[in-house]
Amino acid sequence: MVMLDTLANAIASIVNAEKRAKREVVIMPASKLIANVLRVMQKEGYIGDFEYIDDGRWGKIRVTLLGRINKAGVIKPRFPVKYPELIKMPEWLRKYLPSRDIGIIILSTSQGVMSHKEAISKKVGGVVLAYVY
Repeated sequence: MVMLDTLANAIASIVNAEKRAKREVVIMPASKLIANVLRVMQKEGYIGDFEYIDDGRWGKIRVTLLGRINKAGVIKPRFPVKYPELIKMPEWLRKYLPSRDIGIIILSTSQGVMSHKEAISKKVGGVVLAYVY
């Protein structure tokens, strides 16, 4: 089986494990992008701790689940967003999040991977990667 989008696969694994009320999930293969997205999710309180496991091949990430994710997924196609567009809560943002104060959009910016709230406070734009609520 050829895996085309490892980030989509990782988020799908987390969501499926949450639906089955699992305590933890192992994501493979691991990547820096997946680790950075998980760091944002952890900072926002959606997941617990996670650790990298070196298996000699691509690596794995073990994630502790808290049962706080209702829905999550990647945004395809990944498109760039300028800072002014983030402030006025554009139409595409409403499509992915249920309301203004619920959930986050995860962006890849020039200052690293962060939530849309952090991007607004730092006044940077970026490329949309995923959503979580």
